[in-house]
Amino acid sequence: MIREWMTIINHQLIASQTYLLEIQGEIATLVDSPGQFVHIQVSEQYFLRRPVSIADVSPVKGTITLLYKVMGEGTDALTHKKAGEKIDIVGPGGKGFPVQDINNSKALLIGGGIGIPPLYFLAKQLTAKGIEVTSVLGFRSEEDMFYVKEFESLGKVHVTTNDGTVGTKGFVTDALPSLENIDTYFTCGPTIMLRNVKEKLKGVPGYISIEERMGCGIGACFACVLETPAKEDGKGYVKVCSDGPVFRPEEVVLK
Repeated sequence: MIREWMTIINHQLIASQTYLLEIQGEIATLVDSPGQFVHIQVSEQYFLRRPVSIADVSPVKGTITLLYKVMGEGTDALTHKKAGEKIDIVGPGGKGFPVQDINNSKALLIGGGIGIPPLYFLAKQLTAKGIEVTSVLGFRSEEDMFYVKEFESLGKVHVTTNDGTVGTKGFVTDALPSLENIDTYFTCGPTIMLRNVKEKLKGVPGYISIEERMGCGIGACFACVLETPAKEDGKGYVKVCSDGPVFRPEEVVLK
């Protein structure tokens, strides 16, 4: 992990309150797995960095693509950054999905809202290995949708919207395909969604990527700890920023 002033190559609105930010620099050459993140310093006014999952990487161009949603003053301030400007980045952070260990033939990707971006990079790497990918993408409504065509270029896609404006009305768990067609699942999204997916796909090998507020992003501040299942020696804890954000479902307690 390094700190670098990366150059903004592209910055545009792609859905309701959702932006694509493409940045260029050495950090792009250090990303080794989908599911990792970068920590963005928006400005001196906002002391805490914002963790944003990596949606795509081009080592050849030296670029990282980020997709983020405006969630508060910090991310709103980020929307005003323009192409050509420099931005203070620390990364790549965390442990991502272990693509190198996946040798099955069929994978199910389940993403909700801003949990969808890291799954795109994952889908590209899985299909490059010859693994058949099916994606279930959940949005609030049609105006919140993004990257659906990009996922469709990699495999079959099921879309759900809370209001039913597109696809299946409801949540991602309402559109999961038959379990007989799944070897491994990968999911990222709000905790309640992860908990429901974990229960619905109980018994199926999988990986979950957890969205969590972070302070330092390097495991020093303990702001993003999660409880692990109780053992004989008591409860344990993991840090999302350094031990994750990707875990096996049985490794963490989702509350």
